[in-house]
Amino acid sequence: MIDSVLFIALPYLAIFVCVFGSIYRIRRQPITYSSLSSQFLENQGLLWGSVPWHIGILLILLGHFIAFLMPSLWQGAMSHAVVLAGVESLGLGLAIVCTVGLVVLGVRRITSARIQAVTSGMDLIVLLLLLAQVGLGLATAVMYRSGALWCSATTTPYVWSIVSFHPDMSFVQDMPVIIKGHIVGAWLLILLTPFSRLIHMFAVPFQYLFRPPQQVVWTDPRRQEAAVETLSEEESRRHFLKASVGISSGLLLLGIGVTDKLARFFFGPRLSQKEEAELMQFRLDRLKLTAEQKQLELERQESPYILVGELADLSPDEGKYFIDYAMLPAMAFKGEDGLPLLLSAKCTHLGCTVGNKVDDKGKILCPCHLSYFDIKSGEPNPNSPAKLPLPHIGWVLMDTRGNVLVSRTASGQTKGSADQAALAGARVYIAKSLAEETT
Repeated sequence: MIDSVLFIALPYLAIFVCVFGSIYRIRRQPITYSSLSSQFLENQGLLWGSVPWHIGILLILLGHFIAFLMPSLWQGAMSHAVVLAGVESLGLGLAIVCTVGLVVLGVRRITSARIQAVTSGMDLIVLLLLLAQVGLGLATAVMYRSGALWCSATTTPYVWSIVSFHPDMSFVQDMPVIIKGHIVGAWLLILLTPFSRLIHMFAVPFQYLFRPPQQVVWTDPRRQEAAVETLSEEESRRHFLKASVGISSGLLLLGIGVTDKLARFFFGPRLSQKEEAELMQFRLDRLKLTAEQKQLELERQESPYILVGELADLSPDEGKYFIDYAMLPAMAFKGEDGLPLLLSAKCTHLGCTVGNKVDDKGKILCPCHLSYFDIKSGEPNPNSPAKLPLPHIGWVLMDTRGNVLVSRTASGQTKGSADQAALAGARVYIAKSLAEETT
């Protein structure tokens, strides 16, 4: 019930309040939605806090938006180990920069009497929520590596399900608490946007870059003298902003060119008529192979036994992959009793194929979301995304003549026995009669 509230009801409430609350505030209170700058009250602390915070959060949000808007391109890029390591390192560094900036802004808001005078309760709530959100993101990057890769199979489809009005919380409901808190924190920030300074995101003053310079005349002679002295600084700042826009435009054009090259790299160039004909022939061959595979699957379903391999070839440390009667991946190990140990290789979280390497604790790893399974019991480790154990599979041992020596059901009931000499040449099969029973 709580998951439904946090991952379905809260997102739609946050989006509704953000959209209509922001429209109402902009129309009814147009003066309040622009950025309420405190630079006149205190400038030094703002410089060291605002700059790293905005640089870090803008780049982090850009990465999140790219992963959401172009999941296939993002997943293809993250499949390269070097790119993944670079993105992970960059994200970790930006999270640290954001944290430093927020801490400086928080200290500034607490220690400066002038800033305290214009600080509201909502300002403190948003600041604490932003600190918690960045901290959870930083903890996720440290504790759950390769997030840039596995997000394409979890958080991205979850957000798309919300946007497409087909909410599916199964993508995230089994995530660790830290990641779930990071997701909930994002929805809370969206919910609070119309009631806080965050609404200034919708008031980007592009017109300031092109309007003529303005001179403020003070009635106080001392202030007037100070204004004249700072006029040249304002001109320099305006030139700096214009230069920044020029540099940003150049980087944007460069990014478009790089994106075009990446698109060509991942999706290939346009095909000629000959190449299209060859591609169609290739697809036709694939269809024929698919038809042949379906024929083999039909014959497989009609066979009472499926060969897994020689018992002597099984290892206690590395599983042998095979396909069961349901056409799903499975693994075969050699147990401590010298007999086969068969279990499903399909992770009970989101269906990823589990690794076949056994660690020193007798566990195998699902690389998608970092769940460890004990090969004896099939149980996942506590607090992992997977909650259900890997099902065991029944097996049959036969000699070279096809005589059944030993069999064991998925629940562990063993029938028959054989000496070591007979087991030396035995073969491992899965039986259709045992296929429906799993534990």
